[in-house]
Amino acid sequence: MSVSERYRQAWESYWRETSDAPGDAIWDADPSLSAAPHLDLLAPHADTSLPIVDLGCGNGTQTRYLAARFGRALGVDLSQAAVEHARRADPAGAAEYRRLSLTDAAPVADLARRLGDANVYMRAVIHQSDAADRRPVAEAVATLLGRRGRGFVVELTGRSKAVLGKLAAGPGGPPPKLRRVLDHGLRPADAADKEVPEALAEAGLEILADGPTALAQTEQWPDGSRVELPARWFVVSRA
Repeated sequence: MSVSERYRQAWESYWRETSDAPGDAIWDADPSLSAAPHLDLLAPHADTSLPIVDLGCGNGTQTRYLAARFGRALGVDLSQAAVEHARRADPAGAAEYRRLSLTDAAPVADLARRLGDANVYMRAVIHQSDAADRRPVAEAVATLLGRRGRGFVVELTGRSKAVLGKLAAGPGGPPPKLRRVLDHGLRPADAADKEVPEALAEAGLEILADGPTALAQTEQWPDGSRVELPARWFVVSRA
């Protein structure tokens, strides 16, 4: 199964119109607010000698952080424009980047064969995927983990819709970073809360630990405080 052309083009156009400036994407928070605390949750379960794959890496901000803590880090994204952003931001080549659709089982399996068992980091991919793609995305996680890998999956919850609605309802309408997401037809927090653990279980994944969290954004409220979106995290392995 492949993602729809509409979905692929939406992401391609979004990243083409996003600058290389750090934080220009609404979710491009500093790793100290994202990957760092997430790794604290993953570390007790994971073998850090294994490589790590950042699924939906975008411009590679989190991937570069992961590369400093694992022997090998690879960022993959559906959008070629996103991959090009990531490569420009990493001239030293701390990590590797490639285009990959997580719903294309054969290329995912080929990557798994090349890497061997790997850890996975996936931040906010399932919730905005088309409904038919959510289980294949979870299956990609399972394929890449193999026997020894562990995955960290964090997804927006339904409560995020209310937060985004409030943000969009300001006097001037949605702030620029959120407006660009909406203008490109991207759908944050589109999955029901129960869909994420169900997709993980249907893909043959066991949830080792989970809990509530919030995903820091690069937009601010009128009072200057950071926008944070309610989310839930899962540490998973192959069942």
